[in-house]
Amino acid sequence: MSEAHTAGGDRTVLYQSVGDQLTHWDVDIDAATLTRRASITLPSKVQYVWPHPSRQFLTVSTSDAASGNTPNPGNMHRLCAVRVDADGALALHGEPQPLPSRPIHHCVDRSGAYALCAFNNPSNITVHRINSDGTIGARVAQTSKLDVGIYSHQVVTAPSNRLVIFPARGNDARPDKPEDPGAIKVFGFKDGQLSPLASIDAVGKGGLDYRPRHVDFHPTQPWMYVNVESQNELHMHYIDGDNVTAKPAFVKTTLAAKHDPQFHQTTSAIHFHPNGRFLYTANRADSTVAFNGKKVFAGGENSIAVFAIEQTTGEPTRIQSVDPLTHHVRTLGIDPSGRLLVTANIRDMWIRDPSSNDGVRVAPTALTVFRVGDDGKLTFARKYNVESHGKLQWWAAMMGLPT
Repeated sequence: MSEAHTAGGDRTVLYQSVGDQLTHWDVDIDAATLTRRASITLPSKVQYVWPHPSRQFLTVSTSDAASGNTPNPGNMHRLCAVRVDADGALALHGEPQPLPSRPIHHCVDRSGAYALCAFNNPSNITVHRINSDGTIGARVAQTSKLDVGIYSHQVVTAPSNRLVIFPARGNDARPDKPEDPGAIKVFGFKDGQLSPLASIDAVGKGGLDYRPRHVDFHPTQPWMYVNVESQNELHMHYIDGDNVTAKPAFVKTTLAAKHDPQFHQTTSAIHFHPNGRFLYTANRADSTVAFNGKKVFAGGENSIAVFAIEQTTGEPTRIQSVDPLTHHVRTLGIDPSGRLLVTANIRDMWIRDPSSNDGVRVAPTALTVFRVGDDGKLTFARKYNVESHGKLQWWAAMMGLPT
């Protein structure tokens, strides 16, 4: 197999987590193929992975807690540094640092000097120094009191590195519990210190009916895009210096068809194409119904929504909704050259299949590879089934290795 290179001459790799395993795959961009290499074991289940700007290290957050609002808090939560060798191979680097609870997301700031972690249950945020050798350093004590909302789901620094965006998703109502409001918290950021700036309620109902999950930024324009989880919407906000507009300039549905409320339907990952002309977000459905002794997929939309971005106003227009051929895509990644997109769903799913003996079959956990056209649209290339052994495929993304 020929070596794959990104537009900058870099070799491209994909990293993928299943449970506590983080696996290296080589990527051939021209052939649209993945070749599995070696795995390393982390202290507990991988929650998120973020590359250091140098691309010589990854930061990996791990936890043995259950996901969501379940009562199992776990007792091993860590922030780890992982060395990336010249061929993409991985190795733990330095001593993992303890975290107070399950980290749902984390990032490295634009300077590479700090790692910021978001925690969902309870909502919280921490900052750790990153040492000059890439290892995780001490936690930075915060001097300001911060409003961290309810059920934070992401933490990212804006392109200026002066702002931290912290979507606090809230929670949908349950029969035994009222709705928890959502908000996007905006913090100032300087020398590892966070300071309160704003709380965004884009709907204007005190955070009700508003579930901001993840954001991404246009690579050259001061535009922020939010996928709003339970509302299945894409919101676009302008950034003016250190201010983020409270009301979105544009609101678009992420779905190809009207949501059927009998099915649980949400968004997940959101990522810009490197050229800034296209944006991708995942729609996921995983409701089940009893059928022939199994809990099988009941219905809903599993798709990757492709948006074209108008380069003067930033308005997003959905131009494609493509089936990832899996259920509940949690993460997706785009290679640095912008020619491949890979989706990762979290688990196997029983589905109806009239051709099978008992009318059902397993749709396995998988990585699905798409080619990205010049028009931003996706074309299916191939799918790699993943032996998950009952564990969750929680994260996957591509990156270029320095030459």
